[in-house]
Amino acid sequence: MKSSTLSEIVKSGFCSGCGACAGLLGPSKVQMRLSQQGCLRPASLGQLDPKDVELVQAVCPGIHLEHDPYADASHPIWGPIKRVRTGQATDAQIRREGSSGGVVSALAVYLLESRQVDFVAQIAVAAGDPLANEVQMSRTRADVLRAAGSRYAPAAPLARLEEYLSTGQRFALVGKPCDIAAIRNLARVDSRIGRQVPFLLSFMCAGVPSIKGTHALLDALGVERSRLQSFRYRGDGWPGMARAVSLDGQVAEMDYAKSWGTILNRHLQFRCKICPDGTGEFADVVCADAWYGKDGYPDFEERDGRSLVLTRTAVGESLVQEAVRAGAIVVSDLAITEIDRMQPYQLNRKQVVLGRLLATRLRRGWAPRYRRLGLVKASLGARPLVWLRNAIGTFKRAEGEAP
Repeated sequence: MKSSTLSEIVKSGFCSGCGACAGLLGPSKVQMRLSQQGCLRPASLGQLDPKDVELVQAVCPGIHLEHDPYADASHPIWGPIKRVRTGQATDAQIRREGSSGGVVSALAVYLLESRQVDFVAQIAVAAGDPLANEVQMSRTRADVLRAAGSRYAPAAPLARLEEYLSTGQRFALVGKPCDIAAIRNLARVDSRIGRQVPFLLSFMCAGVPSIKGTHALLDALGVERSRLQSFRYRGDGWPGMARAVSLDGQVAEMDYAKSWGTILNRHLQFRCKICPDGTGEFADVVCADAWYGKDGYPDFEERDGRSLVLTRTAVGESLVQEAVRAGAIVVSDLAITEIDRMQPYQLNRKQVVLGRLLATRLRRGWAPRYRRLGLVKASLGARPLVWLRNAIGTFKRAEGEAP
């Protein structure tokens, strides 16, 4: 593998923007900043010493993901699975304000109220800036509700990682699949993870748009950023509307099909396009939209939310069972084959990612290393022409990033 220094990872387009490097090395060495492309990227404030570089190489999910060689058998598309369910929060407010059925938020509240963790590290809208994300240490139900809902913009929940660990307290992390994978990588070299981070919760992710995607969405809504009072990407229903409120109280809305399907997803960072893990394979519990409909997409009629709930570890399965007994969530079993129809994008993505990865290696001279993620088996389900088209398209796009 080519030298994977921070600058090389960013230059090659392999940074996911999780913030783990900044969180571990500290703000005196690395800070997360918005790049020219509108993505969060680490900026080194000086020369990193060899130990720092070694730590980055060990932890960075942008350059390597691997399952334990002794892990249980894994589904080639959907990863390690203990049990598949659909479900929702029993708390009506959590169900409505959270994404899909609010199960991630309900589990976070349950962990806090049952005192299994001292806080939950998660992303919330930044105070004073409705377009920015900030890391929040949630300690109450109200905190979790403030962070509920999807945030389709750059977020680095691990940028304060050393701060979390230095408290000596136990906490759960709610993060994107790459954020969770970084914690699993770190656990191999830092024993504090095993002691202090007992629960890892994630959600299926179609990729992180740059902040330019949000700007384009606001332009389409006809809302000036300088006069924005509040903004949400979806939620307050299912799937919910993108909703911008101006300082004068005027409201502009756009449905999910248009906001995500025609604007935001056109601004995805490159690393997400070669990601083999949009489904949170390294989490204890992962949730997603349990879409109704034949093609896996909503019919856009507003209805009560429903989550797809996958438990991936014994810890995750135990947590879901406890939350059900406590009345925090209700669930129903689901056949694993039903996921294909609920999440066709994730199915197709996993089937073609090996072609995208090989194309990246040809274009850039190196590529992220993925081990034991079932990519060869997944590729067998792809139509050859579709697989080849994805590889060619990726080769054309893998030009790297400007500093």
